[in-house]
Amino acid sequence: MFVGALELELLLGDVRSLKQKRSAVRPVIAELRKRFEVAVAEAGHLDLYRRSLIGVAAVAADGKQVRDVLDACERFVAARPDLELLSARRRLVGPDDE
Repeated sequence: MFVGALELELLLGDVRSLKQKRSAVRPVIAELRKRFEVAVAEAGHLDLYRRSLIGVAAVAADGKQVRDVLDACERFVAARPDLELLSARRRLVGPDDE
């Protein structure tokens, strides 16, 4: 079993309140869940209205499949015109890791 985690740090466009931030981030999270069947949550910068940290997790029997899914998630978020992807960090844990 392989477990992959992806942290996406985002800069939001024309957002001036936490309410607007929620309405910008919530559809991204919902689409990632629906399209890629991954676990997703807003995991950081909760009090900042123009920044967001989204965490994505995937589990599969093959490490390549986990990497492919996380790559697709990163490309999907990077392609959105209303967001700027500042950084993406990933971790992969496999059966040989402790």
